[in-house]
Amino acid sequence: MSERRRIGTTGILGALVIDVLLVVVFAIVGRVSHAEGLTLAGVWGTAWPFLAGLAVGWAAARAWRHPFAVWPTGVAVWAAALVVGMLLRLVSGQGTAVAFVVVAALTLALLLVGWRAVALLVARGRRAPA
Repeated sequence: MSERRRIGTTGILGALVIDVLLVVVFAIVGRVSHAEGLTLAGVWGTAWPFLAGLAVGWAAARAWRHPFAVWPTGVAVWAAALVVGMLLRLVSGQGTAVAFVVVAALTLALLLVGWRAVALLVARGRRAPA
């Protein structure tokens, strides 16, 4: 049986929703930390480049096959969200200061790879003999 069948559509959609929510949280935290408004338009303006990158990462990694895998899924989704997100910010006239790129890289890695690592540890813990 393939992993996709074991995970199921609900698990795949759940993983995608977690990724999207974490990118939105990243955008909200960034806006709050810089005293920017928390309007829907403002959050969208900050989040959309990274959400587009997230979509590219999901497609490139075919994340639906192994949505909970740290490698390669989590790393590919993180890298695409970061690189595509920064490129889209650059071409749309948003900031890409070196400090922001570093903070975004670390934060998105913690979020997009980190939740998968936690899920892996929890899954292994459930499989361990009692």
